[in-house]
Amino acid sequence: MGKTLLAAFTLGLALTGTAVAEDFTIKMLNQGEGGERMVYEPAFLHIQPGDSVTFEATDPSHNAETILGIQPEGAEAFKGRINEEITITFEQEGVYGYKCLPHYGLGMVGLILVGNEAENLDEAQTVKMPPKAQEGMAFLFESATEAIDETKEETD
Repeated sequence: MGKTLLAAFTLGLALTGTAVAEDFTIKMLNQGEGGERMVYEPAFLHIQPGDSVTFEATDPSHNAETILGIQPEGAEAFKGRINEEITITFEQEGVYGYKCLPHYGLGMVGLILVGNEAENLDEAQTVKMPPKAQEGMAFLFESATEAIDETKEETD
């Protein structure tokens, strides 16, 4: 009887379209799978409002914090301490840029796209950063644009 009730409840949630928030992990690494130094893996993440991201302190000497200006208007900035694992729940749609403060100049940046639209994308691309960070973020902005375009194609 218990399994039947659980199955009915699960089916009911699926039929009502109720989404369940997901949890994602981003690792802070000294060296990535491809040999890159001072990276987040993954550096780009596409999630939905209400989802959480844990920045895992896999290797020492890293943190995760907001790149000011690369977040939706009204979204709260976050700042983890060095070697600290932090979990952030993202509620507002848009792009969120983040960095490792000690390795920002080396290009240790990442980007999270929340939802399927990013009204702040154009403004985010005007934020000044150190050259290596700017280079890495340009690639991540392209990834966000591609994800938005793919979502639009799926709904058309």
